[in-house]
Amino acid sequence: MSGSLSRGLEPDMTRQETISREDKCEYAPHGKGRRRRFSFGRTLKTLGPGLITGASDDDPSGIGTYSQAGAQLGYGIGWTMLVTFPLMSAIQEICARVGRVTGRGISGNVCRHYPRWLLVMVVTLLFVANTINIAADLSAMADASRLLVGGPAILYVVLFGVTSVAAQVFMNYKRYVAVLKWLTLSLFAYVAALACAKVSWGEALAGVLVPRIAWSADYLTTIVAILGTTISPYLFFWQAAQEADEQRVDATKHPLIVRHYGARREFSRIRADTVTGMAFSNLIALSIIVTAAASLHASGKTDIQTSAQAAEALRPIAGPFAEAIFALGIVGTGLLAIPVLAGATAYAVGEARRWPVGLTRKPNEAVAFYSVLALSGGIGIALNFTPINPISALYWSAVVNGVLAVPVMALLMLMARRSDIMGRFAIGGWLYWLGWLATAAMALSVLAMGVMQLL
Repeated sequence: MSGSLSRGLEPDMTRQETISREDKCEYAPHGKGRRRRFSFGRTLKTLGPGLITGASDDDPSGIGTYSQAGAQLGYGIGWTMLVTFPLMSAIQEICARVGRVTGRGISGNVCRHYPRWLLVMVVTLLFVANTINIAADLSAMADASRLLVGGPAILYVVLFGVTSVAAQVFMNYKRYVAVLKWLTLSLFAYVAALACAKVSWGEALAGVLVPRIAWSADYLTTIVAILGTTISPYLFFWQAAQEADEQRVDATKHPLIVRHYGARREFSRIRADTVTGMAFSNLIALSIIVTAAASLHASGKTDIQTSAQAAEALRPIAGPFAEAIFALGIVGTGLLAIPVLAGATAYAVGEARRWPVGLTRKPNEAVAFYSVLALSGGIGIALNFTPINPISALYWSAVVNGVLAVPVMALLMLMARRSDIMGRFAIGGWLYWLGWLATAAMALSVLAMGVMQLL
């Protein structure tokens, strides 16, 4: 059956697709039942991989990148958050659909349909970038903890690293996912920090709505770093793999290419989950940029290299409360992001090797998968004991993520369109073109950075 889609229909439905009885029931009137009270916990339960993916995007290294951008460039860089929101939402939704339709993550599909050399290159670069990211996040969390309670930073590196890996290996999957969801609340620390800053709201709004582009190597490198932090390859692998993993936990779920019943409901859930997660992520990132612009850039403190430095620099400007809130946010987001980074690495390597993978499996059922996860976390811890400064490598790690994202996104778009992979659910319509627009934007920014570096 052809994977092409009718232009007049929704991108996830074809003329040949019939709506199942389950889908019809889903939209049938239910009568006037008793209205349920709003419950934050119940609302949180309806969200899944999209929320966790979006929140983990604002990890300590990302906070450092946003703080650095706001401190150096002021309010004028805020437009990147508005532009990247639809782009990252589209690409992450496509990742989620690939996982939900095929029952496999990105690596699992690439290894079955594309040359091995391409798979090895992508997975190797992802492993390196993610491991450096873990090292930098642990370093930032340790520095933030030292600001809050004192003590040796290296002790916190080991504590946070071991705790994050052990929780992934030994905790019950459903309980672990619930913990990750609650950790997303730590991002509200940056809304509180924003409230302590003296913001020029007119300038901040203009910075969001009116792009100000400077054709310099530093500016374009910062743009690529922001894009590499916001639209990051590890997020692609994580969300696709989590959608596949959910099918192992829920006995009622099957790959949609095998059993298409409930497809409309599933795609609606994925879209709501993804848009919520990406909106949350970008609002928090914008809060960090505006806080840094209002507090650091306005006072001439533009040489900010890490998130912990940003927290420390806030004390004399916005007060000790802002410093403490900013530092607490670094620790909370790190506890959320490190499992996602290590998990995305393990999924990518494990699926590429066709090993049993998944956080839903017990350690003795997926020894190789959990070994890669532990190895990535262990190397991240070890880098903090070497003369290599993971923080100095962090900025370029974000740039590497931006460069790596281009071939991964192009590969994802080609894969999502193939009917032999996606069946009747091959991506089409506006979602398909928005995905390609995101890919083109990333490619152009990387190309512009490269040209400016040569001039």
